Amino acid sequence: MTGAGAAAAAADRDPGLQPERTRLAWRRTTLSATVVAVLAGKQAIHDDVTAPGLLAAGLSALVCIGFLAVAHRRIQSLGAARPPALSRRGALLAAVCTVAFAGFAVAVLL
Repeated sequence: MTGAGAAAAAADRDPGLQPERTRLAWRRTTLSATVVAVLAGKQAIHDDVTAPGLLAAGLSALVCIGFLAVAHRRIQSLGAARPPALSRRGALLAAVCTVAFAGFAVAVLL
C-alpha cells in the first residue's frame, strides 16, 4: 500500500472492536488451557500418586504456564492502536503447547 492508502486504511479501521474480540478469544483459550491442565493433573493422580503421574501433572502445569505467558504478552500488545502481528516465536510456542496438551491427553488415557 502507498502512504496515502495506508493512512486511509488506518483511518477506516475501528481500533476497539477487532482487538477486543481477539483479546477475548485469547482469554477464552487460556481458560480452556487451564482447565485442560487441571483435569490432566487430576486424571494423572486419580487412582494412585505415582512418579509418572506427578511428572505428567507437573509437565501439564509447565505447558499451561508457557501458554499463559504467550497469551498474556499477546493480550498486552493488543492495547496498542495498531497491534503488531503475533511473533513467530509466540506462534510456535502456542502451537507446541497445544500439541503437548494433546500428547498429555493421550498419555494420561493410555
